[in-house]
Amino acid sequence: MSTKTPGKELHSGFCNWKRALNAFREHEKSSSHSSSMICWHSFKTTRNQGDVVEQLRSASAAEISERRQYLHRILAVTSFLGKQGIPFRGHDEQESTSHNQGNFLECMKLLKTFDPFLKNYSPVSHATYLSHFSQNEMITSISHEITGNIVKEIKETKMYSVMADEARDGHTEQLAVCVRFVSCKGHVKECFLGLRKLERFDAQCITDTIEELLQYHTLSDLFCVAQSYDGASVMSGPVGGVQARFRQRHPEAVYVHCYAHELNLVLCHTCKAIPAASDFFGLLENVYTFFNTSLVNHTKFKELQKDLGLFASELVQLSNTRWACQVNSIKALLNNISAVLATLEATNTPIAKGILSKLSKPKTVYMLIMFSQLLGITEGLHRYLQGERLDMGKAVEYKMSVVDTLCKLRTEAAAEEIFEKAMDICGSYNIQIPQGARHKQKRLEGFVLESSCGATPNLTSSAEFRYEIFFPCLDRMLQELADRFSGAGQKIMEGIQACNPSSPTFLSEDALKPIAAHYHVTIKPEELVVAKNFMKRKMEKEDICDITTAFHLLDEDMFPTLKVIFRIALTIPVSSCSCERSFSALRRLHMWLRRTMGQERLNDLAILSIEKEYLDNVDPENVTDSPCILKQP
Repeated sequence: MSTKTPGKELHSGFCNWKRALNAFREHEKSSSHSSSMICWHSFKTTRNQGDVVEQLRSASAAEISERRQYLHRILAVTSFLGKQGIPFRGHDEQESTSHNQGNFLECMKLLKTFDPFLKNYSPVSHATYLSHFSQNEMITSISHEITGNIVKEIKETKMYSVMADEARDGHTEQLAVCVRFVSCKGHVKECFLGLRKLERFDAQCITDTIEELLQYHTLSDLFCVAQSYDGASVMSGPVGGVQARFRQRHPEAVYVHCYAHELNLVLCHTCKAIPAASDFFGLLENVYTFFNTSLVNHTKFKELQKDLGLFASELVQLSNTRWACQVNSIKALLNNISAVLATLEATNTPIAKGILSKLSKPKTVYMLIMFSQLLGITEGLHRYLQGERLDMGKAVEYKMSVVDTLCKLRTEAAAEEIFEKAMDICGSYNIQIPQGARHKQKRLEGFVLESSCGATPNLTSSAEFRYEIFFPCLDRMLQELADRFSGAGQKIMEGIQACNPSSPTFLSEDALKPIAAHYHVTIKPEELVVAKNFMKRKMEKEDICDITTAFHLLDEDMFPTLKVIFRIALTIPVSSCSCERSFSALRRLHMWLRRTMGQERLNDLAILSIEKEYLDNVDPENVTDSPCILKQP
């Protein structure tokens, strides 16, 4: 029996481990071991991170999420610039050569300074979404989202009215179309639908353009209850005008002549009928032109205004389309008459002397006081007619209140009060009433006198001012107010008044029948009786002053037919001022620096600028998922 020493055993074990280690090293170099290790690592990775498909999906989802966040920031900048009506592009947008790349790119750079996401995000070169093509597509997507939300609300309410007006834009004619409806929550809304370039200016072209826009927004098949335009013959013509052609396609759409235009026409026709009034407003325009076209005259006026201790203010220019400008122009001249007269006296020019001679007449001062009072009475009605959520019943009620106030003013006492105020001003500035016989005009035998030659009779007493100026102007205004504001027809107007809680015919069956028959609504007598008792009980507890308040109280299940009639009464427009407001936005957007802008971009930017409420509620996800954005790489 052999016995191994511990040293030999240790050496033998070491050799065995060495041979095994060499064998392992040889095995590690083999292809079978390499493939086995790859499979093992893949197995561990799959358990921890999922399989290849899942990893690709995760990477794709992360990329999509980042790109959507990036697009949301572009949308925010686009919405901000569109809401404020600010230009997007710059003259030179090259980063290497320009220090001002335009508002859009500069806003993105500013946002990147403070936004951690934009600091760390690097978009791929072919999908930066910063080019002007991408800008147009983003603007269009937001515009479509806004108009889509408007159309959705109209379809829920199932009825609307249309308003349109045209205005010149450079060398083109733009047609603005707005819609009025009552939302499901009972709010009266007037929304801008779009701008369209008119190829021709005839009634057929305008009607086709309105109809094409309604069809584009899938509104042409809905119930159109009314249409409102200005009084131009091409729009209001009862045979060949736009309103007549539009009713051929929408028979129930009654025509409403814009009440704001009607009110302005009252003054225009008063001036045409009363020569003294026409000369007076012509003088106001001459005074404004004298002080605002010459910097020397304006500076001298401001210095004298300061020396006389007057509040710093400017004279106001007249406007052919805005009633308030006439009132403001008269008030501005009355407040600054001392500075105006002093400036004219200090200016030694023929024009200044001519204006001073006309302004320093008692008749001119008398008309300043008279029109300040007359137009001041109608000023509130003008402001009301500029609103969006007014109703026809309330407008007629306010108009009748103005007429009653003017009628009560037609007294000798009121005329004497105006005369005394005018004489006080004349005494303050040493303006004397002419004495002696009135100027006799020469007879021109065999001639036709088409205009005055400047010779007018001198008015020397209160009675002459009253009968020559005050009563003729007041009577003409009352006549114009009585003849105008006809609304949508007598029977329809009576039906609208029957929806007004302050009207004596409120919920009268006889008054409601014509409007119900016109719009194919069947009134149920039992429902009407219950509604009368219900409203009577409500009026005992709370103030119900207008159609909107009464409409909110009527339950659709309890009073279905009355709810429809009240909705129609609120949907019928009073004016087309919303269209005119869109032209104000057009002037801001399409200024001379942006004349190269295309019609589609102009229309979309106008929607963003006008419909700010809808713009604030735009869902970024809907815009990001729109076809215009998804088609980009």
